[in-house]
Amino acid sequence: MTGDTPPPPERVPPDDLAVTGAGEAGGPPDDVAVVGAGVGGGPSHDLAVGGAGVAGGPPDDVAVVGGGVAGGPSHDVAVGGAGEAGSPPYDLAVIGGGPAGVAGALTAAMRGLRVVLVDSGVRLGGQYFRHRDGPPEKFARQVRALRERAEIMTGRQVWAVTREESGFTVRCLGGTAVRSRRLLIATGAYDRPLPFPGWDLPGVLTAGGAQALLKGHGVVAGRRVVVAGTGPFLLPVAAGLAAAGAGVAGVYEANGGLGLARHPLLALGKAGEAAGYLATLARNRVPYRTRHAVVAAHGDRELEAVTVARLDRDWNVLATRRVPCDALATGYGFVPQIELGVQLGCATRPDADGTPVLTVDAAQRTTVPGVWAAGEPTGVGGRHLAVTEGRIAGLSIAADGAPVRALLRRRARLRAFAAALHAAYPLKPGWQTWLTDDTLVCRCEEVPLAGIREAQQLGATDARSAKLLSRAGMGWCQGRICAHSVAALTGTSPPAPRRPLAQPISLADLATLAPHDSTVRGATPCDSTASDPTASDPTASDPTASDPTASDPTASDPTASDPAVEETP
Repeated sequence: MTGDTPPPPERVPPDDLAVTGAGEAGGPPDDVAVVGAGVGGGPSHDLAVGGAGVAGGPPDDVAVVGGGVAGGPSHDVAVGGAGEAGSPPYDLAVIGGGPAGVAGALTAAMRGLRVVLVDSGVRLGGQYFRHRDGPPEKFARQVRALRERAEIMTGRQVWAVTREESGFTVRCLGGTAVRSRRLLIATGAYDRPLPFPGWDLPGVLTAGGAQALLKGHGVVAGRRVVVAGTGPFLLPVAAGLAAAGAGVAGVYEANGGLGLARHPLLALGKAGEAAGYLATLARNRVPYRTRHAVVAAHGDRELEAVTVARLDRDWNVLATRRVPCDALATGYGFVPQIELGVQLGCATRPDADGTPVLTVDAAQRTTVPGVWAAGEPTGVGGRHLAVTEGRIAGLSIAADGAPVRALLRRRARLRAFAAALHAAYPLKPGWQTWLTDDTLVCRCEEVPLAGIREAQQLGATDARSAKLLSRAGMGWCQGRICAHSVAALTGTSPPAPRRPLAQPISLADLATLAPHDSTVRGATPCDSTASDPTASDPTASDPTASDPTASDPTASDPTASDPAVEETP
């Protein structure tokens, strides 16, 4: 590990800064986002996808590449770099090795900053580049260029970030602590499931979990798979499964098929990609049905069949039929992983679909001095938007000035497309009619719909009060899986996560905090409008991190749902 001034940067063509990856999730390949049985109290690998560097695989799956304590045990502390006595050894710490994180780190490093990138995966690239054979050459060149200019610490799961007088300390499981003057949060997003009868059966996964199994291990989720939910992410998941030899019984899109018809210019660039996926489905004789959804899963000990319903515009059931299958991949969008930003006190705002995201300015600065954010934590918008935001953040951090106008114009176009996607694939309230009184809403604490309704009768008016009265959201995933559903059932918007710890940690990790650091500061966000599902709840510290693929009960990237796979109409 070296702290010397990096050599003069080798010129990298501008195109090489456009990461061709997707998703900010970067968990290990075995961190599969299983939305079926096993999340609540199950094995550690049955987690939901989280963002890169935040939620990931087992703590002992450590591979330090280009930084940290070379070959040392996971409990060794690695701060790396050099600098003036008492000053942070790095100018910038980037959390997350997906498209936004790599783009931001490389941009800043090429301008002479001492950069360290921390990621929970065993290699960089996030969910999109979770390939067994390695990433495409274009992204591989970027990684090689980054290794020459920055420290890269993989296999490190961040559980907290604390503010110091001279900067920030990024704390990882196993005792690693990284100090830097500035911070870039690029932690990605994880899959958002919706509850329905039988969704806790073995064989029910998130769409990101099914994709992670295929990309990371070459394993198809089942012999006969149903893919259902809403959004363009369903297409690459189904096409990948079909191309790998799985029997895909059908792809069921809950919304209409002409969601982007009102935005023909925005959709034009994605038409070719969508056509490619649809062609793959057609070659494999996979039916694609709009205004259809899986409303129930059936099986004694594992998934045996699903009930597919034809829906009206609000997702109310019009007719049903039974489809045999042994695997179901379901996904209803993504949830940005913003715990670390909220820990530090960054303000949040509701995204187009009401999901809380970090508030940033034109230069990707958050409301906390010294903290930038890029990619899905600022709003789910796909890999191209993530890369663009990462580059803008890197330029802003390096020059502490306004980024180039061309990047700002590109970001505006991509954000417009993301907004159009949110409008084209909304969550309609009719999904609540699919539930029965005994349908589990919170699987970790086994709270059924009847428990939520009882909490409402006792006076619960939002997700936080429903949690206090029913325990929904108090389990292993700390509401990552059920918070959106509980909020919707109580008629409120999803709350911003307020977890003082972003990962389940040991007492040994807590002991690494200095006496004056014994409390993780900044746990209360600046956004006073966000309801707090965990406030006043001593059990709500984060005992686990997340979904799988989004996993990890989340993972992400562990997470990994592939929030960055290019969305297509």
